[in-house]
Amino acid sequence: MSQIKLSNYYINNTVKLALNEDLYPSGDITSNLIKNTKIIKAKLISNQEAMIGGLKFAKQTFKLIDKKIKFIIKKKEGSFVKKNTLIAIIKGKAENILIGERVALNFISHISGIATKTNNFVKLVNKNCKICCTRKTIPTLRVIQKYAVKLGGGVNHRFNLSDEFLIKDNHIASSNIKALVDLAIKNKKKRKITVEVDNLNQLKKIIGLKFNTVLFDNMNIKKLKVGVKIAKKYYETEASGNINLKSVKKISATGIDRISIGSITHSVPAIDFKLEI
Repeated sequence: MSQIKLSNYYINNTVKLALNEDLYPSGDITSNLIKNTKIIKAKLISNQEAMIGGLKFAKQTFKLIDKKIKFIIKKKEGSFVKKNTLIAIIKGKAENILIGERVALNFISHISGIATKTNNFVKLVNKNCKICCTRKTIPTLRVIQKYAVKLGGGVNHRFNLSDEFLIKDNHIASSNIKALVDLAIKNKKKRKITVEVDNLNQLKKIIGLKFNTVLFDNMNIKKLKVGVKIAKKYYETEASGNINLKSVKKISATGIDRISIGSITHSVPAIDFKLEI
């Protein structure tokens, strides 16, 4: 699988795009009303319990606006905080801090939201079961979102369509499950092969073929237990399909190796932070 590279180069370019989105074409016309000679101290505070993520993005936001702004981190990336916890102190010219406020908060709110929700799932499953993200990500933000999943203790599924074979229901509906698996095996070139099944008859058609993972999609607990029992001697096992915090513990108890959850990236609630002057 492609490696998630959260390099300084990537962070810098991503923040540049975010600032351009906020400031084009005339800059912050409201904050420009403030005299830029005034030096202030702003506190970055969490308004709820959360796992903190995205501090480098926030720091780079202020740095690109004004290199003299000091971003003093009080809580480490990946740490848990309670409501009203001081996360960082920002010192510098008032106008420049206000220009970067929303962009910085947007990064931290989103990354912290994914890390927090991922970790909520991780804490509910047994230690041998992995929580995985999917390709259900916001376009252009996949690197950030998959980074946040890892921060929360989750595991990254394939990054893109080139990483590994994932034979899904619509592939099968367009062809033949066994024929597709055979072709994938012939063309794998060291890539992993995952095959999605939504019933046990499909599983029986491919059992014994040399692929890596069986993905059980939207199966009830009873059928999932049977499927895992059949497949575990040969393959890694995975479950997916509308899994939430109420159902994940029972799914984990079936002995499944990993659980993939689209909601930890595509619809996760942001964490509420504020910049207090």
